Amino acid sequence: MTLSLVSLLSRDIAALWLVLKTRADEIMHQDIVPLCAADIQEQLKRRFAYLSGGRGQDGSPVITFPDYPAFSEIPDKEFQNVMTYLTSIPSLQDAGIGFILVIDRRQDKWTSVKASVLRIAASFPANLQLVLVLRPTGFFQRTLSDIAFKFNRDDFKMKVPVIMLSSVPELHGYIDKSQLTEDLGGTLDYCHSRWLCHRTAIESFALMVKQTAQMLQSFGTELAETELPNDVQSTSSVLSTHTEKKHKAKDDLQLALKEGQRILESLREPLAESATHSVNQDQLDSQATVQRLLAQLNETEAAFDEFWAKHQQKLQQCLQLRHFEQGFREVKATLDAVSQKIATFTDVGNSLAHVEHLLRSLASFEEKSSVAVERARALALEGQQLIENKHYAVDSIHPKCEELRHLCHQFAAEIDRRRGLLSKSRELHSLLETSMRWCDEGIYLLASQPVDKCQSQDGAEAALQEIEKFLETGAENKIQELSEIYKEYETILNQDLLEHVQKVFQKQESMQEMFHRRQASLKKLAAKQTRPVQPVAPRPEALTKSPCPSPGSWRGSESPGSEGSALRRGPYRRAKSEMSENRQGRGSSTGDEEEGLAILRRHVMNELLDTERAYVEELLSVLEGYAAEMENPLMTHLISTGLHNKKDVLFGNMEEIYHFHNRIFLRELESCTDCPELVGRCFLERMEDFQIYEKYCQNKPRSESLWRQCSDCPFFQECQKKLDHKLSLDSYLLKPVQRITKYQLLLKEMLKYSRNCQGAEDLQEALSSILGILKAVNDSMHLIAITGYDGNLSDLGKLLMQGSFSVWTDHKKGHTKVKELARFKPMQRHLFLHEKAVLFCKKREESGEGYEKAPSYSYKQSLNMTAVGITENVKGDAKKFEIWYNAREEVYIIQAPTPEIKAAWVNEIRKVLTSQLQACREASQHRTLEQSHSLPLPAPSSTSPSRGGTRNVKKLEERKTDPLSLEGYVSSSLPKPPEKGKGWSKGTHSLEAPEDEGGWSSAEEPVNSSDAEEDGGVGPKELVPGKYTVVLDDEKRGPDTLAVRSGDVVEVVEEGAEGLWYVRDLTSNKEGWVPASSLSALLGKSSSAQCLSSSDSVKTQFLQVLTPCQLQLAPGSRTRVLRGHLPLLAGSLLCC
Repeated sequence: MTLSLVSLLSRDIAALWLVLKTRADEIMHQDIVPLCAADIQEQLKRRFAYLSGGRGQDGSPVITFPDYPAFSEIPDKEFQNVMTYLTSIPSLQDAGIGFILVIDRRQDKWTSVKASVLRIAASFPANLQLVLVLRPTGFFQRTLSDIAFKFNRDDFKMKVPVIMLSSVPELHGYIDKSQLTEDLGGTLDYCHSRWLCHRTAIESFALMVKQTAQMLQSFGTELAETELPNDVQSTSSVLSTHTEKKHKAKDDLQLALKEGQRILESLREPLAESATHSVNQDQLDSQATVQRLLAQLNETEAAFDEFWAKHQQKLQQCLQLRHFEQGFREVKATLDAVSQKIATFTDVGNSLAHVEHLLRSLASFEEKSSVAVERARALALEGQQLIENKHYAVDSIHPKCEELRHLCHQFAAEIDRRRGLLSKSRELHSLLETSMRWCDEGIYLLASQPVDKCQSQDGAEAALQEIEKFLETGAENKIQELSEIYKEYETILNQDLLEHVQKVFQKQESMQEMFHRRQASLKKLAAKQTRPVQPVAPRPEALTKSPCPSPGSWRGSESPGSEGSALRRGPYRRAKSEMSENRQGRGSSTGDEEEGLAILRRHVMNELLDTERAYVEELLSVLEGYAAEMENPLMTHLISTGLHNKKDVLFGNMEEIYHFHNRIFLRELESCTDCPELVGRCFLERMEDFQIYEKYCQNKPRSESLWRQCSDCPFFQECQKKLDHKLSLDSYLLKPVQRITKYQLLLKEMLKYSRNCQGAEDLQEALSSILGILKAVNDSMHLIAITGYDGNLSDLGKLLMQGSFSVWTDHKKGHTKVKELARFKPMQRHLFLHEKAVLFCKKREESGEGYEKAPSYSYKQSLNMTAVGITENVKGDAKKFEIWYNAREEVYIIQAPTPEIKAAWVNEIRKVLTSQLQACREASQHRTLEQSHSLPLPAPSSTSPSRGGTRNVKKLEERKTDPLSLEGYVSSSLPKPPEKGKGWSKGTHSLEAPEDEGGWSSAEEPVNSSDAEEDGGVGPKELVPGKYTVVLDDEKRGPDTLAVRSGDVVEVVEEGAEGLWYVRDLTSNKEGWVPASSLSALLGKSSSAQCLSSSDSVKTQFLQVLTPCQLQLAPGSRTRVLRGHLPLLAGSLLCC
């Protein structure tokens, strides 16, 4: 059918094309005058010859040659052109009769008459019928012409007769007056300029018609030869191009028609003005010519319109087909992807909550896929409409429509099948959970029956009735026949589900067996009492109370399974309290106690799994319902400008948290369902992954701030409405923070019931690790609130501790103003202890809500841990300790809120200092080993003349704080203790400036001022002649400096200014200036560098090692040297 339609359409278009081509050929093959009036317009304007339109008696056209004095001066070419043009105007029929020439020479001479007649006769290009000559009217010229004509008759012998006329009346005898113009005594209306204008317009119109016909023929050829494209874009482009060209052709055609109508009206204008006006034959011929051209144009236009309609229909149907094919490909690809996706829905669930989640996922998938399905159905209807409209490609469209309908039906059937399987699975899991709940309640019942009360006959009968009443509920709650379950749920029973059914059934059987045994025992007790039993009442005890709320109470009102948790909590708590009383009041069997603990562990595990699944589902709903919708183009108009490109700020790394829990952690927790006590291993193995919560919590203030700015955005309201959430987005953004804090509660509860189990140690370690993560998260939240610190906080190493303290300062050397502003009120500072520095910040409470109410910390100063020392106890206050800097040049008395916090900080600082001491000792040993392999120590040289000058204080500070420098170990003098009345004494409280004046810190008053050398502190290193070893690499900085490396041995030649010494490298014999801080004296035989061997020397050396390691005994305090540091100090002494 399609082929026949295509062939029919092609035949129609071909036939129409032939019609159009024929019409165009007729126009183009018309005889076109070789010469046009426009070409010889100047010659025609001379009017030496004209075609008036008059006719002879037999219809011969009359050409008049009026009296033209300069006739002989007309060039032959121009004369020939005019004659040719005038003879081409009449029709072929009239021209075939022959032309009548009227030569008016009444005002001319005979000689001119003879020349004119001979010239006309010689060059006239058409047939002549008669030549009429009006001879000169003067007597002399007329007589002369008569005589000359008689004697020269032979000269005028022509193919046609030449008649000499003496007057105009004689002319009227040959040609009627109505066919002659007024200058020849006739009545014919003739205007030469009007005639010339009409001839020009007609010929121009004829040329326009011919060009229009050529254009239509060319355009028609292009349309007929156009091949149909294979894609939408090309087809649309071809249709658009052809339509544009068609409109242009139609415009040209309409323009030609309008021009023809205008010319025709101009030709008819004289007749319209006067009804008596006579129209000559040439005018009639001109009107007929224009009418004929207009008729041809109209016929051509009609043929073109019909051809274009067919061609346009073909292109439009082709475009419809290409749109349909493109839509089919897109819909087919989408439905194939949907089919592949639905093929992955093979899971039937491992719990009732899981099945409910799968059903919701299936419904959500069906809703999202409905767009593609509806589009497929709409496309099938569109194809059916094309078939009904007799599209030429029916054979191609019909199979695609059928395939689309089949895919839609297949999708709906598969969705229904999957929903049916999940409904079956939900039914089975509901039955299994009902059975498990019944078993648990039965176990609770057995555990809650007090043995002492059952010893009496009445108590036994009451317990027996309670058991029998409970067993009666089994018909509704327990699994009746396992074979029936297998048969009814065969379609969904995979290996895991089959094992689960068998476990539940075995548990049910075991529970029933326990009941039967208890029934048998109770029946014996109720039937006969062998001896009286004295019941022993348990000690009155308060109900055992968990140190944390029940796991079920932690879950929000929207979390799935909260109702089931509430139902379980009643017997759960009753069983705990009564079992606790039974254990305290009487001895129970170890098996019953273990069974009870196992039940409690399982309940905690179920609570952990239920809340974990609910947590994962809530994260998914937020990511799909909010985060993904922010990139949905259909929702863009609802998003305020403040939210653009702020998705990462609002949601942080929630997607990363979701993937971790959904793909990894939840599955590992589900693997511990049968052994809840081993869940600690899951936490330990994934402890590094939990670090992602630190990033989320650090971003939370920014997220909270953005939410407060944009919470009224219609986008959030629309998303909340679609998700059917009762709570707004900010409640769900808080879920990760709440979740990470709840794990430690669940682990504590699980550890409580797993003390003697295999995984107790893992649970304890997991609990400690989770608490450590919470501390790290909390510390990081404080750390990011620090403002005003110029450096990178990450360069300070790991944050070990942070907290608020009262701080007094006492500086050994300082500005006079600081000493005068002593006051008792301490500064309130928040300290951050890092591995490499301790930061002092001022805590500032911020106004606002939520996270904006959290404090911020203004940075004040920092102390490098390489130059820090501590004094553990300050006399008079157990909560105080000292942190001092640069050999007690700066002393900070720190008062902790409690002695416990003080002890924790002192211990942590001690660990840092101990590790630094160990590092110094290892570095010293390494350098001593290098020196032992170097050159022998030469004899000390004489002291070079000293040039004087003071050392740069900044270099001294750098050398003191450099952990690689050994200058502190070989210092020639010790820092003097504070003199009486100076520094910190019994009556001194603070040298701190008033807090309201901004306080005082080392950042405001540098300790390395010029005053530091006036009070007998550590002065500059003085020149001691001899050999030194280089302890710090120093690059060449100028032409006079010397590049040295650690371990090189140099000899001092001269002491310079700015802490520079002029030395000679003993290895390369090169000399130059090096910083004195880069050198350390070698112990040799010289008096200036002798080894310390006496007890006083050992004591001095011990203190020298102790001072750089920052473990000083403060004067007047009871601080003792840490015993654990003595081996390290001794090792350092040996290295020196």
